[in-house]
Amino acid sequence: MRTHYCGQVQAEHIGKTVTLFGWVDRRRDHGGVVFVDLRDRTGIVQIVSDPERTPDSYTSAEHLRNEYVVRITGRVSQRPPESLNPKLPTGEVEIYADEIVLLNAVRKQLPFQVSTADTESVREDLRLRYRYLDLRRERMASNLQTRHQIIKSIRRFLEDQEGFVEVETPILTRSTPEGARDYLVPSRANPGEWFALPQSPQLFKQLLMVSGLDRYYQIARCFRDEDLRADRQPEFTQLDMEMSFMSQDEILSLNEALVAHIFKAIKGVDLPLPLPRLTYAEAMERYGCDKPDTRYGLELVNVSDLVKDSGFKVFSGAVADGGTVKVLPIPGGNDAISNVRIKPGGDLFKIAAEAGAKGLAYIRVRDGSIDTIGAIKDNLSEAQKQELLERTGAADGHLLLFGAGPTDTVNATLDRLRQAIAKELNLIPPDQLNLLWITDFPMFEWNEDEKRLEALHHPFTAPHPDDTADLKTARAQAYDLVFNGYELGGGSLRIYQPEIQQQVFEAIGLTTEEAHDKFGFLLEAFEYGTPPHGGIAYGIDRLVMLLVGEESIRDAIAFPKTQQARCLLTNAPSGVDLKQLKELHVASTYEPKEKDA
Repeated sequence: MRTHYCGQVQAEHIGKTVTLFGWVDRRRDHGGVVFVDLRDRTGIVQIVSDPERTPDSYTSAEHLRNEYVVRITGRVSQRPPESLNPKLPTGEVEIYADEIVLLNAVRKQLPFQVSTADTESVREDLRLRYRYLDLRRERMASNLQTRHQIIKSIRRFLEDQEGFVEVETPILTRSTPEGARDYLVPSRANPGEWFALPQSPQLFKQLLMVSGLDRYYQIARCFRDEDLRADRQPEFTQLDMEMSFMSQDEILSLNEALVAHIFKAIKGVDLPLPLPRLTYAEAMERYGCDKPDTRYGLELVNVSDLVKDSGFKVFSGAVADGGTVKVLPIPGGNDAISNVRIKPGGDLFKIAAEAGAKGLAYIRVRDGSIDTIGAIKDNLSEAQKQELLERTGAADGHLLLFGAGPTDTVNATLDRLRQAIAKELNLIPPDQLNLLWITDFPMFEWNEDEKRLEALHHPFTAPHPDDTADLKTARAQAYDLVFNGYELGGGSLRIYQPEIQQQVFEAIGLTTEEAHDKFGFLLEAFEYGTPPHGGIAYGIDRLVMLLVGEESIRDAIAFPKTQQARCLLTNAPSGVDLKQLKELHVASTYEPKEKDA
């Protein structure tokens, strides 16, 4: 029987006989004495086999190789002073092996080194192909342990302190328009009909509030068939919560306490509460995005009113067309950023162009004045120049980058430039943790492709009580929690009156018949006494990624998909037998392209 895990063996066990199981992390032969680093999920401990002191295990130790699976029984001993390893929790001790039993050997060459002593950089596709080996490595093993601790701390806070009840909601449900594409599942028992995998448990958790559950949570699996990037996956895990009879302030306060509990448990950090709040309008005005990284400055400055009558037509024309002119002031930018980088062909110009900008105007500040030759300088009065310097706080050495045009384009352009320049100039404090709430989002945004309004969050979000006269321009009672420039979670107060829910459906172009076809069960439930309620959902994978310091969400998940939505380990998705398709009454219309054939 196993008596201890490898990482548990400490100085208090000296003199005791222990039995351990694990993998050979590394084997070293020092003049006839064999040293083995034995590894399991808790850590590493040093095993010693000496031909004189432990002759029964010596022959076995000689034949061990990396990643062999073994059972070892031996006596815990104090390490000699010269071999103490303060970097390891087990660094004060070693185990003299009385018995080494080989349970399984490695029969093929390892695709990459697994040992904690190895610092080899392995291609991600190879790591994902042999994920079970990658998960043995220290980095991924540690990430999964942290993930477990995060979820454990969430459960303890919600259940033990706040009285939440966990309820599992269905995975096979009906397709409803929630923004992203659904993953569809054909029903064999109901030919021609389809289930959808849930994009979130949104409707079911609202129905649980109707049922009187009051405080619900779930560590929920969700699925969205959308384009992928570093912090997205087609299937992901979220902490889903819903609460009845609570105001927005009460919900935010409870969630601040939850997040503070997680950060204390995982990082040992005491978050100062309450967290700062910014309205959506303020965030867009000052940072150009609704998930700003506030660890550094570089705030945008709106100068539309200052240049609306300027002779520089790029500026005055943008304002006349209903757009905006904003400035990104960059201290020290004169020395750090050359003209070549701002002009066509330069890297900063490329960032601006990818955001939709047609170009980048700029001004350099030297000797307390604007030092730029060209149309901007020539078309600004001395009073305007002075006002520009005062508004932007520009001093000697500042570079001022301008965005001019449609407001959305200007914001996107300067937001991307702000982030890129902050990284380049090392303006981001690496250990700082900035969390804040973004509130008062718009209810709707315009979908240019479909020429209609669509819900910015989802169509079950309640409008601000002061804006019910015109829902199309209303603010939503919605809130996002932002952590160092990443959206960590988002939620809202929900609509609980059927007449308001119907108005929202009408605003997004759903007829009464379509609304009842898609959401009739929800609208009917609202007729039977629905309490005021609201909720929030957090991306667990993203939270883990940020807390362990990874740059890709894939390194926070045991078995992730690639950016092409493929599992390299199992080679999924894959084709299926025609018999299965016939049973489901499904036929493929896909015709391989020449390069696919």
